[in-house]
Order: sequence, then structure tokens, then C-alpha cells
Amino acid sequence: MQRTMLQSKLHRVRTTHSELDYEGSCAIDETLLDAADIKEYQQIDIYNVNNGERFTTYAIRAERNSGVISVNGAAARKASPGDLLIIASYAVYSEAELATFKPKLVYVDAQNRIKDQRQHIPVQAA
Repeated sequence: MQRTMLQSKLHRVRTTHSELDYEGSCAIDETLLDAADIKEYQQIDIYNVNNGERFTTYAIRAERNSGVISVNGAAARKASPGDLLIIASYAVYSEAELATFKPKLVYVDAQNRIKDQRQHIPVQAA
């Protein structure tokens, strides 16, 4: 059996740009992509804390250490500059891989600079 699990999460990043006239995607500071092990063009889900919108797009690289989180294209209608977002990536794991599975959690400050990183250890069912 295989299960789709949370691979990583950028927790409460702040939207810096909302670019409607763009082909699509979400530009993310390269430092944050690396910390969360999100690859350019990888599918991501975005959860907007401010308005409850939830949508799927893909990640593109923004300048390293820029703090940029730019929601682009049609998705720009779902997030405005200043909105808090949770950006999640998911991956498929085998039962054997789940034995050592730990999602990467990245927490940021108000300028989207990393303040904490963890690998969460899920609670095992008894």
C-alpha cells in the first residue's frame, strides 16, 4: 500500500505580491524552497489563513533571501499582499518508508525569514 502524506510545510508565510497578469504559479524565495525540499515546478497546495481559500498550483523559484511569496495568474484572486499562507507539498510513501517518515516543517517571521525548522515525528497508532 502507498499513502499520500505531507512532505513539507511553509507555515504562515506572508504574501508579498499578487500578480494577475502572469501565466501562473507561486514564486517562493529559493531559501524557503530548499528548507522545505520543494522543487521548482512541484505541485503545491496553498491555504490562505486570511480568507479560507485553498488552491493548488506549482512552485517557481524567487530570488534567494528575498522573502518573496508571489501568488500569480488566476490564483492571484485568491491571495492579496499581506495575507498569511500555509504552503504544503505532499508525496507518496510506501509502508516501509513510513517507518522513518518525518515531514519538514518550516516556520518564518513577518519578513518570511526562517526562524525554526523541524522534522515532525507523527504519533504512531497503538
